[in-house]
Amino acid sequence: MNEDVSRSVTDAELSMLSPAQAARLRELAAPHMRNGSYGLRNLAQRCRDTAEDQWPALVEQHFAQLRSAGTGGESREEILRAVHGRLLAQDSFTAETLQAMRYTRRIAEGLVFAYALDQPTTVRILTDRDVERVADEDALWDAGYDNLLQVPFRYEEIALEGRAVLHSVYGDSPFVASRALYLDQLHYEATSTALPKAGALFVVPTRHLIAYHPLADGSVAEAINDLAKYGLGAYEDGPGSLSPRLYWWHKGRITCLTHIDEETKTFSIQPPAELLTRLRTLVHLDDAGRLRSPAADRAAHDIAELTRTAAESIAGLSRNPGGLDAAFRQLVDLALAHCADDPDAALADTWDAWATALQLGSALFTGAEAQTCALGDDLERPLPAFPANPPADARAWLDAFYLAVICRDRGRIQRLGQVPLDVLRQDATADTYLLHWIGTLQAYFTPECPIDDVAEKLGEAISASYGDEVSRAPLEFVDAVEYQPVSLFHRFLARDHEKFARTLADALKEHVRYWGDSPAPRAQAALGPLALASLAHGQEFPVDTGLPQLPMYLADGRRIEVIPG
Repeated sequence: MNEDVSRSVTDAELSMLSPAQAARLRELAAPHMRNGSYGLRNLAQRCRDTAEDQWPALVEQHFAQLRSAGTGGESREEILRAVHGRLLAQDSFTAETLQAMRYTRRIAEGLVFAYALDQPTTVRILTDRDVERVADEDALWDAGYDNLLQVPFRYEEIALEGRAVLHSVYGDSPFVASRALYLDQLHYEATSTALPKAGALFVVPTRHLIAYHPLADGSVAEAINDLAKYGLGAYEDGPGSLSPRLYWWHKGRITCLTHIDEETKTFSIQPPAELLTRLRTLVHLDDAGRLRSPAADRAAHDIAELTRTAAESIAGLSRNPGGLDAAFRQLVDLALAHCADDPDAALADTWDAWATALQLGSALFTGAEAQTCALGDDLERPLPAFPANPPADARAWLDAFYLAVICRDRGRIQRLGQVPLDVLRQDATADTYLLHWIGTLQAYFTPECPIDDVAEKLGEAISASYGDEVSRAPLEFVDAVEYQPVSLFHRFLARDHEKFARTLADALKEHVRYWGDSPAPRAQAALGPLALASLAHGQEFPVDTGLPQLPMYLADGRRIEVIPG
């Protein structure tokens, strides 16, 4: 008796029951276990929620359903009509079942793919003999796929205490969780939007439930822990437990992120290097306000508040020089936010914000002498001297460079162009195309650099901006926002006025499509296309300065004044 109780205490399968309850369930199940080996976890979860005097009937019903599944005999047509692809718990397989189901394959740690027949009262997993009876692997796969995609589900979004949003798909069918195999199609069916190219994190704690979070913005940092906790709790609660692990769905592949220490029974999340880089990039982009995200959508363009914060940050730089990068981001936000109320950038206060943003961006990458920064309404703040100490931040360099081009500040353009590319290559969040693009700009503004060299570098940037070459930033963001200046420069370099005009209009449409009605500062003006429009205008291209998100008085240079420093 002591041995049985001790076993129950340490038996993870029955941990939802007390030792005495676990012993009783094993006793009730023992007569049914003589003709086969069955897992008891799901039955134990049902018993936990049922009065103990009803357990004998519940156990009888459970094993009667298992027996009713039979051992086969359906015709080929009957199998194809009812077969579904199915995810099963890896630890539910015994040596005996593995021998009868050698066709199955492990999808990821903890999950096994199999075929199952959806029968009136139960579900039967196909054996090797069943698969052989169909005698057509493609037909079996197609039927399992088609039937699985017909499984009904309910959908809702779960907003958590932080800013992460989990997508929940659930239903009565035991095949709901198996739809995670085709998470991209499921997401589109549920939301009418495409899953990001980077995929999603997800859990399938029970066969009736999927919870997932698309890899679209920096809220993924919170979603990882939220999903892992949610998945583990739902797995322990059941019924129909499937897996307690966290997974990454990417291009149809599933990768397990959860490591379980079998000795200590502790869980840890260990993303592969590829995913870890993507996650860091998403957080970096989101923190700088570059992504359309819940955080960006909650942003306000309160000019008075942004101005006050910017003034305080600049004033604090004499005490904390390390705050220059944060102050630069704040000034970029302020400059762009001004364009919400002053879309033509006609007002002096708007110009002051753009000029001050350039002063800080230039100081961040090339150093600066002491100078004065204006923030409008006779508000000035001293900017202390800074040594040249460029950070490894490729996108911040582009912001500073675009500002210098827009403000027609050739001195700062030349100094920024001399920032070593090797420093910017150390930015772990920058894809290769971005570094080639920076190299293209630096080459173009280098005196006496052959135009063929510039064209070659541009070609490298274009080639590296497609598909799998982009492995860090969200491809949707790259296509709609970051690549547009590259495409414009291609038309500019070719001196093709007509195609430049069309490409500029398309770039601004992409900007509007990506940002929608977001109040985020970066939604108010298209910084990269504005820089290329300013450059083209200076080369006598016929630039349409009336386009949206293209501040007229900056594009045509009428607002430009001398900037200190």
